[in-house]
Amino acid sequence: MKFLLAILLALSLSACKEDTGSAEIPAPASLNAEAAGYYCQMNILEHDGPKGQIFLAGLPAPLWFSQVRDGLAYVLSPEQEGEILVLYVNDMGKAASWSEPGEDNWIMAQDAYYVVGSDARGGMGAPEIVPFGEAAAAAEFAASRGGEVLRMNDITAEIVLAPVDFDPATLETNE
Repeated sequence: MKFLLAILLALSLSACKEDTGSAEIPAPASLNAEAAGYYCQMNILEHDGPKGQIFLAGLPAPLWFSQVRDGLAYVLSPEQEGEILVLYVNDMGKAASWSEPGEDNWIMAQDAYYVVGSDARGGMGAPEIVPFGEAAAAAEFAASRGGEVLRMNDITAEIVLAPVDFDPATLETNE
């Protein structure tokens, strides 16, 4: 009888236990001089254009990305490891300039409007996928710089993982 009572007690306690399977979404970190790009391990403040940061379950600090394209590539890569809690990107509609994307103007990647296929080049020289918090700002950027406005769910692995051509003439300025 004691055995049966112990089993019933264990079952009732496990039924009352909170679900710990979903981790809390951390707030974005401020961009600072300690931020090093996940792929290049370079200080990302030395590179122009929007940045990304990904928080993984079990890690206290984000993985930093010198380009938004790189952060999206990490998310869409079949080789990525770890449970992604959130990807934040700079809202370039609130950025001071291309060279100053902002320390704290982060938005959740799934909430952004992205300009894909413009003439903008990111910090590592690859074509950049430029995020905006508002559709109108993204449309205005696309009208002046080319490209199309997409949501995160419309950006495929082929877009961010495909090889890119580096033309030195396009690496000059994005201002």
